Amino acid sequence: MAIRFGKKLTSQLGATELITVLLATYNWPQALALCLHTLNDQTDRQFEVLIADDGSSAATADLIQTFTSIARFPIQHVWQEDIGFRKARILNAALERAQGTYLVFLDGDCMVQPDFIARHRQLAQSGHLVTGSRVLLNAKLTEQIIAAATFAGSLNKTWSFKSFLSKVPYFRLTGGINKALPFFIQFPLNRFRLYRHFVWRRIKGCNMACWADDARKIGGFDVSLTGWGHEDADFVFRLQDSGVKRISGAWATEVLHLHHPVGDQSRAAENALRVRAKILAKAATAPRPV
Repeated sequence: MAIRFGKKLTSQLGATELITVLLATYNWPQALALCLHTLNDQTDRQFEVLIADDGSSAATADLIQTFTSIARFPIQHVWQEDIGFRKARILNAALERAQGTYLVFLDGDCMVQPDFIARHRQLAQSGHLVTGSRVLLNAKLTEQIIAAATFAGSLNKTWSFKSFLSKVPYFRLTGGINKALPFFIQFPLNRFRLYRHFVWRRIKGCNMACWADDARKIGGFDVSLTGWGHEDADFVFRLQDSGVKRISGAWATEVLHLHHPVGDQSRAAENALRVRAKILAKAATAPRPV
């Protein structure tokens, strides 16, 4: 069991208020199956899942259809044609269908801890967004987990978080994961979690959260950012620019990120320049201190 420091956090999101998980995926049904099974094991079940699918093949649709029969949460498959990396667009399409008051963003190449939804609910504060962190699994451990998680019709699984947790020290010592302490030590909300201004680093689109109304107020993600890279940083910047404050979700909401080859990043530099241009434009119009 993890050690939790500080006073018990009082969430500003009611215990029965629905959370919408916007789960982005593309053509890796084995990883998506693991992700969905870990969501099925959540201690907090007041959530729905909208799978934002950027053009996966029929194998992903078949998996989702089969999994729906055992899902302990409402699930929808939101799909768009595969004409290149358009994560921002499919996330916006899923956002339009979201019924939850609060949004949690997750990627289909990540597994979550059993209290993932519960911890995000605890961190939910009005006028704030949360940027979480991840634990990276290396290629060897990822292959082992996927090979061991034998799915019969995508329903039966051998994955066990409890078993994984018992081996975390070994995985850390052998390089299977890049950090271990966040599995055993968790910190509540406090003033040290608050970012005073926009910071580019530590923004992970695979683990973020915000209020649905705040996301809709800024028009969701910028769909002009196509190709891999920085649509998440742009989203966080525009939320902060609208007056939403940022909270760190590190040491609370870590996800387990499965290793995979790096995709096409040919547009990453251009996307970064466009986001930085917005930041510089904002800085140029900001009032100067007297």
